[in-house]
Amino acid sequence: MLKELKTLGKESLIYGLATVLARFLNFILLPFYTYYLAPAEYGIVAAVFSYIAFLNIVYHYGLDQAYMRYYSEKEKAFSISMVCLFVTSVVITAVLCGFAPFWASAGGIGPENVKLVYYSAAILILDTATIVPFAELRMSHRPLRFAGIKTVNIVINIIFNVYFLKYAGTGIDGVFMANIISSAVSVLLLAPQYMTFRFVKDSALLKNLLAFALPLLPAGLGSMIVQVLDRPIMLKLADPASVGLYQANYRLGIFMMLIVNMFDQAWRPFFIERAGNADAPKIFSKVLTYFTAGGLCVWLIMSFFISDAVKIPFHGISLINPQYWGGLQIVPIVLAAYLLNGVYINFLAPVIIAKKTGIIMYITFSGAAVSVAGNFCLIPLFGINGAAWALLASYSVMAILLYYAGRKYYRVDYEFSRIFKLAAAAAVCGLPVYIIGSGAYLLPAKIICTFIFPVLVWNCGFLTKAEKEYFKKNAPAYLAGKLRLRHKAKI
Repeated sequence: MLKELKTLGKESLIYGLATVLARFLNFILLPFYTYYLAPAEYGIVAAVFSYIAFLNIVYHYGLDQAYMRYYSEKEKAFSISMVCLFVTSVVITAVLCGFAPFWASAGGIGPENVKLVYYSAAILILDTATIVPFAELRMSHRPLRFAGIKTVNIVINIIFNVYFLKYAGTGIDGVFMANIISSAVSVLLLAPQYMTFRFVKDSALLKNLLAFALPLLPAGLGSMIVQVLDRPIMLKLADPASVGLYQANYRLGIFMMLIVNMFDQAWRPFFIERAGNADAPKIFSKVLTYFTAGGLCVWLIMSFFISDAVKIPFHGISLINPQYWGGLQIVPIVLAAYLLNGVYINFLAPVIIAKKTGIIMYITFSGAAVSVAGNFCLIPLFGINGAAWALLASYSVMAILLYYAGRKYYRVDYEFSRIFKLAAAAAVCGLPVYIIGSGAYLLPAKIICTFIFPVLVWNCGFLTKAEKEYFKKNAPAYLAGKLRLRHKAKI
């Protein structure tokens, strides 16, 4: 079993390194945006990219997931999926561009920003052209190529963002032009995957692909409502400056998002391939336990130190412009929400294995309903804090509902007693810091409590005897190997 988990961990690490590098490079744009865009301008950018994220679900409608599920017929499935995506993308893009002034006004960005609708359509159609080729790289276990293309995309995006905003002075238009260029480069780099395209007709396989994919469309829309609809709602209930403040601090939750994304990239192929194994439920249970352990550790560290880190000046410039510091209090809430999203992704395995993807639709709609209601109720009362709490509530509801739904079709006995011990250890470490609140003792308390967490995990019954013995046996060899590699590099 540990060998199976090691395989998942290895591919998660490769996908993760790519995701971490790509997201980190993209994260560099956060301080750049806060210094070159006013909060109101950044709010418009955030709102439009929320719409793009939402429309990505419509453009893709789950066909990348369907392709992975029917990978045993990959030659036919690849061609059929690409043709379907091409036809639907052309139709949707025509609707967007044909009524661009209407969409600009309805979206709250104003008629003066109608060109952003055209930019968004270009980004959407280019990104859609890459989803099945990227799914092919994942299923054929080529994470290094996957990682390389993703990283190149982000690097080019950053270069052109800097050029357009700092040197060309294009304003928010430059943000979208940089994304168009980077997306076009990804399409070119995926050319070898497109070369496998052969036009085929297979109505039975088309029906199977759509039957699997289409229930994921409303599910994806519901999930995306949870993730991004708070910005448009805030744009309506407050103002663009509040959206910009929220977005800048929301993005500081990137480190938990990275963990969830890197895990998700490797997790879906992992559980699909092992679905028929007799010990699969036990493996899936261990995965959730270890994921939660790592996630809580990151949550503690980031919740403790993020507010200090962003204020450290580097050549007189802090990580984000001081005018955005007023939203730092939402970061721990956003981190917790992302962690719960990772738990939700763990719970996807039973329903996808059982091909009961329609259930996901109802669950994500429930989360979306909580999100919409929560945002409308809490934003007028608590501003950006209300939006963060609505996000946390949504992911909590989705995780709970998906767990109970999955048990009906594919039973996995998760180790909730161990997970509760982890949560208790995190609470014990976090409570003193939030009680102290401020003052000279705060930083020492944060440092002490950070080191106490792994001590509690090791000594308070979380790890089994076999796990302790495994870590004791393998950790020294692993660390020795790392030291040898560093020594060779120096030589």
